This record gives sequence, structure tokens and C-alpha cells, in this order.
Amino acid sequence: MPKPRKTLKVLFVSAEVSPYSKTGGLGDVAGSLPKSLRSKDVDVRVVMPKFGNIEPELLKDVRHVANFNVHLAWRTQEAKILAVDPYGNGDSVYFVENDFYFARGGLYGYGDDHERFAFFTKAAIEMLGHIGFKADILHFNDWHTGLGPTYLRDIYKGFKFYSNMKSLFTIHNLHYQGNFERSVLWDVGLNDGYFTGGELEFYGEVSFMKAGILHADAVSTVSQTYAAEIMTPSYGYGMDGLLRKRGLEDGRLFGIVNGIDTTAHNPETDTRLFVNFNKDSLDKKRENKHRLQESLDLPISDAPMLSMITRLAEQKGLDIVSLIMEELMSMDIQLVVLGTGEGRYESLFRSYAHRFPHKVSANIVFDGAVAQQIYAGADMFLMPSVYEPCGLGQLFALRYGNIPIVRKTGGLSDTVEHFNRETGKGNGFAFEDFVASGLMWAIREGLDVYHSPQWGELVRNAMSGEFSWDSSADEYISLYNKVKNM
Repeated sequence: MPKPRKTLKVLFVSAEVSPYSKTGGLGDVAGSLPKSLRSKDVDVRVVMPKFGNIEPELLKDVRHVANFNVHLAWRTQEAKILAVDPYGNGDSVYFVENDFYFARGGLYGYGDDHERFAFFTKAAIEMLGHIGFKADILHFNDWHTGLGPTYLRDIYKGFKFYSNMKSLFTIHNLHYQGNFERSVLWDVGLNDGYFTGGELEFYGEVSFMKAGILHADAVSTVSQTYAAEIMTPSYGYGMDGLLRKRGLEDGRLFGIVNGIDTTAHNPETDTRLFVNFNKDSLDKKRENKHRLQESLDLPISDAPMLSMITRLAEQKGLDIVSLIMEELMSMDIQLVVLGTGEGRYESLFRSYAHRFPHKVSANIVFDGAVAQQIYAGADMFLMPSVYEPCGLGQLFALRYGNIPIVRKTGGLSDTVEHFNRETGKGNGFAFEDFVASGLMWAIREGLDVYHSPQWGELVRNAMSGEFSWDSSADEYISLYNKVKNM
């Protein structure tokens, strides 16, 4: 008789988990990757802070499972653990409730963020004993949980319950590092030796990101290209030397591209669309476009519609977008923008919408339903990022037949293949250098194909791609098993 299969046990620790809280890709990943892992018989539990702005409707079925005190230097605070079963197969999402730290209007940006997320991370680790879950892997995500590998290695490994647990630390965006003054070490229950010894010191500050990279058993990031890029000075934000050591010398840096929840993002069933469609009913995609134009007060026309659904931030390549706006306005196109962010970019798009109301729709908000309608209705999706660890926007766009125009960086390189008009292969348009002329070249390439008989072929290529977590979840399982045996 074959031996019964041992279930891999993983605690997924994240500050954001969709649909409960999300500011970007981290929340999407934490909401969808564990779901895929559970479908592959991994016993994965997710834990996040119970922020004050979580919609009450999402918490109506939570139940209380534990209470305990968490010690940080001189301060002791109670952690109340709540659990919910969102998939109907046993508790899988846990919340750390503490009103002192988390009953606030926002997620980040407070003077005690170092202490808030240190508390959350310690509570997540200590929660395991209280819920009787002996994890094989503690999977920490981004700087908010960067102290997790340090706590596990230097505090909890001395206890038998934790002695065999291993840690994986995933970098979702290296630019946000969780750097604080040296004095915070005492606030988070560590000592000044971590600074004077150099382990957590980073250019005169203490870095939570560095802690995760240095002390985790293995480090991953969200695409293969980004894993290579962050080992270079251009993308390493001062940590490239450490990352080269972890990757090239230790062999412990891995890149696994993100997926998306293809059930929630399915053009055939998505209730947020005007009309459902698939790659064989592109006439209905055209109907989505006309209904979108009507809803945004744009002229109903078959002119190519370019779109951007994005944080309005420098990282997203908006500086070179600003340089081509006048040229775009001279062309027979429409541009739809959805997102909020830096005032200078909000003003840029508002100004063009005011000057060219028949060409530009500037929606300086974020609305999930409108986002889906734009993915489904627009023809091309602009994503000329300065850097992009993975990017999810291009994956959503491809799923809905909205052809991405991207700069070849990070996950954009790994997911968008430039369309070859001779072979008919490819799913988008990509340019190399971060210059306005490169972006304009890629847009013109897209417009040329749009006005050719090959456009339908390109859209079907895009919609035929594999965007689910299936293969990437398998890669995570392989990595978990590798880390487990390190």
C-alpha cells in the first residue's frame, strides 16, 4: 500500500489580503495564491491585521479563536485572533485584532508603523501554538513582515514547537523597504547589537526588508526577470550586494511570476461587464467598448481606445506618458485613465480631459467595477513602467483582450511577448529603453496592427494565454519543499 501523502503546512503572513484590504498587488497575491495552493492540497493559512477599514460585511462570519499577550520591549499588547472560512473547507484566513495598533483609518503612514507591524508579525508567529497549527513554512511577505525570519531564527527556534519551522521571504516591491531610525530596535523587542553588528543596519537606519532578505531560509520575488534585476545597482535600491550574495553565492533567491484569480476575472462570467464575451465573440467586446464610451461621455466610435488603470506614480512611467500627450491628441484615438496618486499626474490627465473632452476621460478615483469595464472595453493597455516587479494590470488586460503596451522590465518582460506580424506570435507590444520615443514607437506598432486584419488574431492570442496561479502555485510548492529541507 502506498504511504499516505503528507500535507505541506504553510502560514502565509501578509499585511494585505484581498478582498479584506488591498492597496496593490500584494493584496491580490495574498488573496489568490493561497486559494490556488489549497486546491492543490497544501494546508495554507493566511494571517493579516484586522484593520479598521475592512468592510463589516466581509467580517460577518468571523469567530474568535484565541487571545494572548505579545511582548515588545516594555510594551505588552493583547492579540485577539479571529478566523473565517471563505472557501467552505475549514478556517483559512485569520485576523490579528488589536485596536491600539489597527483600528485606524488607513493601513500605513503612521509614526509607529515599525511597532505596529512588529506586533503583527510576532502575533502571527505566536498564533500557531494557540490554533494548533504546526507549520512547515512561514511565508513572510514584504517589509511589513520582514522581522519575521529574525524573530523565528533568534527567539522562537529555541522552543521545540518552532524548532523545525523554516521561513520564506517574498519581495513584492524592493523600493518600499521599511527603513527606520536605529532606536526602533528597542521598540520591536530586539537590541542595538543588530545595528552595531551590521545585520539590520542599512545606511545608518534599520531596515525590515534587509532583515527578511538576510535571515530567511530562502528569498523569492514575483518574476524571474525581477529576481535578476534586483541583483544589479540599477534596481537593487542599495541592497543589490546582499541580494547577489543570497542569489549567486547562496543559491537562495528565486523568481516565480504572479498569476491572477481567473475565476473572478473571467470575461465570460464577470457580472461587472456590460456584456460577457470570449475570444470567439469579439463583436461583444466591441459592444463593451461602445457601452463604455457612452458611460464615460466619449463619442461612440471604433477609434482605437488606449487605457491606463494605475497608481498615478512615477514608477508607472507617467513622465514619458506626459511627453507624448500632445502627439497622442493629434491622432485618431481615445484615452481612458482610471486611478489616483500624485497630484501632478492627476492634474495632467484632468487638464487633457478638459482640453480634449472628446478624446480623454480622466477618472481620478478607483472603482473596481469601472476598472473591469475598461479592461473589457478598451483596445490597448499602457504600462510603460520604470520598473515592475511583476505587474498584474497587464495580466488582467490580456485576460480581457486589452492588448498591453509595456516596457521590457521585470514581470512585464516575462508575460508580454512583442507581436510578430510575420509569424502571428505574441500577445502585445514592448519597448526597451525608458524614453518617450520608445513608448511612442510601441503605440504606433499597436495602431498599425489595430488597423490591419491581424488585430483579431492578436486579441485571440492575448485571451488564449495562461494567467491562472496553476503553474506558479506548483513552483511555490516545489520551493516550499526545497526550503523545508534546507
